[in-house]
Amino acid sequence: MGKAKSRFVCQNCGSSFAKWAGRCENCGEWNTLLEQVVPTEAEAKSALAKGAVSGKKLKAVSINTIEPSDAGSRLCTGFPDLDVVLGGGILLGSVGLLAGQPGIGKSTLLMQICAQVSAAGHKVLYISGEESAGQVKMRAVRLGAASDLLHFASSASGNDIAKTIEEGGYDLVIVDSIQTLSLAEISSAPGTVSQVSNCGNLIIRAAKASGTAVVIVGHVTKEGTLAGPKVLEHLVDVVLNFEGDRYGGFKTVRAVKNRFGSTTEVAIFEMADKGLHEVKNPSEALLSERQNTDGSIIMATIEGTRPLLVEIQALVNPTNFGYPKRTASGFDLNRLNLLIAVLEKRTKLRLQDKDIFINVVGGMRLNDSAADLAICMAIASAAAGRKLNEKIVVFGEVGLGGEIRSVIAPERRIAEAKKLGFDHAIAPATIKDKFVLPVKDLRSALVKYMNNK
Repeated sequence: MGKAKSRFVCQNCGSSFAKWAGRCENCGEWNTLLEQVVPTEAEAKSALAKGAVSGKKLKAVSINTIEPSDAGSRLCTGFPDLDVVLGGGILLGSVGLLAGQPGIGKSTLLMQICAQVSAAGHKVLYISGEESAGQVKMRAVRLGAASDLLHFASSASGNDIAKTIEEGGYDLVIVDSIQTLSLAEISSAPGTVSQVSNCGNLIIRAAKASGTAVVIVGHVTKEGTLAGPKVLEHLVDVVLNFEGDRYGGFKTVRAVKNRFGSTTEVAIFEMADKGLHEVKNPSEALLSERQNTDGSIIMATIEGTRPLLVEIQALVNPTNFGYPKRTASGFDLNRLNLLIAVLEKRTKLRLQDKDIFINVVGGMRLNDSAADLAICMAIASAAAGRKLNEKIVVFGEVGLGGEIRSVIAPERRIAEAKKLGFDHAIAPATIKDKFVLPVKDLRSALVKYMNNK
């Protein structure tokens, strides 16, 4: 018998290498390569031969004869906005994946969902591989989730969890978390690529067979991406990202994958003593403590289909060292550097010897291209020491030529600004509305409206 060969597989991205190294050449993570035995050529051929003769012809039916699933078989989470993100609630038989930074409130949110679902008369099972029964009981009591229909089990066995789900009896099962589970048939440690993908596959099969709704908690890496193999995100039906600052500010839940609804919706939460609660008017809350100083601009953005007004702050200081510092909180740093370059090229601002700091108030993170004009005007305001009228909001995309381009859903942005008592909006000239102060390029916007000392 020949000697068994082995490969070194990255537990972050799944790439394999012939030799061990401290850093994965594909994803750049350190200390993620683990040795795994590779089947011999004879074993691979044997498995291939067995698979070729063991298969049988599938029975196909006309798609018109298939009975549609019950559209009403959804579980309400108790959070109307979260139900919208999910496409109307948690669909029975679906498998969702909730990922977020440690301490942001994943377990709190799921326990509150368990409380609502069990209060509606559904049986719920909370499975934890990280916490003891006493710890979970303390959280349930604090959140008012204790119920006879809410059951708890502590296990790190993927086999046992899948068997429990497959036998039915529960409408909703929470698995916290997938990185702590392992299969007895696989020798690698919990959290490895093979364990995560195989445990996830087994749980998904059990959920589909029994019609049980399952929500799996996933850990994230230090970069904020889901830890483990990407195949797990492909297997599940819904992937939710729980984002925000775990120490305060607003927290958002958005769907990056949803087979049963839109991926453009977002639910906004705030943490309180009794758990998370939805923020019904986030624009008003974000602007409640605003002081109209230089470098402060109100921007009309869109989160999913919801319009929001957020404050963007800029601080511009002389550079003490040879290389200027650029820092952004809640905004893409590469995009900030590009906008600074446009400001220097298309206007008379000289920023090469200035440190520039950008902050989006409230812990929000902007991925909206309409933030460009507000960022540029905030930087110009801070650099020149001039203020914008406090009753004006700003939105618009900035091109490399300094032109102001149109953005999506301008009517909703304008309606939100009117609702909160603003008088005008500095926006692209393509928008035909009396509320809008039209601008065609960046330089004219700064010269015309940035004139208050």
